[in-house]
Amino acid sequence: MESYNFILFLAVILLSTKLLGNISKKIHLPAVVGALIAGVILGPSVLNFISLEGDAGTFLEYTAEIGVILLMFNAGLGTEMEELKENMLASAVTALIGVLVPLIGGFLSYALYFKTDFSNYNELLKAFFVGVVLTATSVSITVETLREMGKLKGRVGTTILGAAVIDDILGVIILTVITSFKDPSVNAYSVGIKIILYFVFLVLIAFAISKCIPYLEKHDHHRRSAIYSLVFAFTLSYISETFFGVADITGAYFAGLMLCRSKVEPYVERRIEIPSYMFFSPVFFAAVGLKVQLGGMNTSTWIFSILLLIVAFLTKVIGCALGARCCGFQNKEALQIGIGMISRGEVALIVAQKGHQVGLLDHTLFAPIILVVIVTTILTPVLLKISMQD
Repeated sequence: MESYNFILFLAVILLSTKLLGNISKKIHLPAVVGALIAGVILGPSVLNFISLEGDAGTFLEYTAEIGVILLMFNAGLGTEMEELKENMLASAVTALIGVLVPLIGGFLSYALYFKTDFSNYNELLKAFFVGVVLTATSVSITVETLREMGKLKGRVGTTILGAAVIDDILGVIILTVITSFKDPSVNAYSVGIKIILYFVFLVLIAFAISKCIPYLEKHDHHRRSAIYSLVFAFTLSYISETFFGVADITGAYFAGLMLCRSKVEPYVERRIEIPSYMFFSPVFFAAVGLKVQLGGMNTSTWIFSILLLIVAFLTKVIGCALGARCCGFQNKEALQIGIGMISRGEVALIVAQKGHQVGLLDHTLFAPIILVVIVTTILTPVLLKISMQD
């Protein structure tokens, strides 16, 4: 008999994320914190009621992926293009320093803790790869937090979004370079060409979309404009991930950017926000919490986890804040940008999985990385809200 557990799981997820989200707001925290904690409670770390294994788990994973795509598409739609252009240099500098500092910090934390023998080629690569994991930024949690606070379209929010997109591109390049030393099937040169071709492709698509926008605007406030826009977002997400190796959420964000100055933007944003808020986004936030498995960690692993967590926080805050300060941001704004880039989220998990496949990451190191992912994901919105209080 076919299992219908996924229906029950959905009901429990939607109810728990809403209830805990409301509790979070009552204690002056972003609702997303409650949604994340709901996933942790329902998952293997506490109640073990919902698992991401099996058919039901696969369904939840796919639903969560749609949720993050819609979230980033809406973020792109809501972006003030003029502010993005004005802050593009700041975003690039913030992303660059915000990648280099965690890369060095992660490398040193692994090398010093495990007393890496630098003459051992494989061990040296493993130390570098821990740094690669820490370079990742998952901005989806920050986007939702900024949206809740009405700060998404401000100077700080725009810089964070721009830096996160550039961070993703830099992360792909660094990941490819490091894994190419271990996996001969990975060609760093071909990946560099793919990145260049990706931006050429985006320019061509943006030109084509500019010719289609008058048709969309002619049917503004018609459901077809929202459907066509959503089709475009999904298509660009798929092409980005499948053909260029760039994260699908980056494609979704660029899709939103290409439509953000059109007359249909307010209507499309409202329409997309409804299914995102009611269904897909709660599943995404809960799914992040469901990935937490803290059982089976020994004392040494816990100590390294705490060390890695501290390094993950400090290196992103210091690196990104330093980049923002170099571009003229005030101390408080620079700190806000640094905090907004802390969350590692699913991006770090994807990087870690790739490292495991090529033998650069031991299975025992997955628990510390997952701990870093979940703690940075939960605390980022909390710290961001505190830092943005007037």
